[in-house]
Amino acid sequence: ELDSLQLPLDLPLTLPSSLVRQRPDIQASEALLHEASAQVGVATANLYPKITLSGSVGSVALQAGNLFGSGSGIWSVAAGLLQPIFNGGALSARRRAAIAAYDQAAAQYRATILTAFQNVADALRALDLDASALKAQADAESLARESLELATRQYQLGAVSYLALLDAERSYQQARVSLVQAQAARYADTAALFQALGGGWWNREPLADISRTIHD
Repeated sequence: ELDSLQLPLDLPLTLPSSLVRQRPDIQASEALLHEASAQVGVATANLYPKITLSGSVGSVALQAGNLFGSGSGIWSVAAGLLQPIFNGGALSARRRAAIAAYDQAAAQYRATILTAFQNVADALRALDLDASALKAQADAESLARESLELATRQYQLGAVSYLALLDAERSYQQARVSLVQAQAARYADTAALFQALGGGWWNREPLADISRTIHD
């Protein structure tokens, strides 16, 4: 039953933004940003010439007959140095593509964070409004119940008609329905806050530590 559900005793109206980082979508977007950044590093590193140097280069070069042979160390080094010259355009294009992918990942990361902040702000605002609405509906339900009790006693004494008693009963039932709706809205918005945070705030710091962080 609805009465068996229990809300947290304290629902914060302000939260540090670091709590939102535990959301799965932010974690995923952050991982993609790290990957894109690493790809830029790899593309940049590929611009450096890749050559093989060995101790046999000098001795092979001293043999005139093999100076320009396919097995010559000097010939191998020269081929390695020419490789980035021939492929420099392709390597630079790959680096530019990696940088563009990083910029896209960074923009997506920022958009994800802004959406998360908006979700949390909307949930906190809704909870603030829910608290006021729930108090007002609780007061209205209490007054309607007292009015029904008074009408019941008056009817038993013959002071009011049965129609008046039914009207008091109808008002009480309407107030009761409105109270349940206000409770349900607060439950739903509390669940929305949990979802917007990617879990409860207790996953990070105790509420007392959060309060100190906010005030500091």
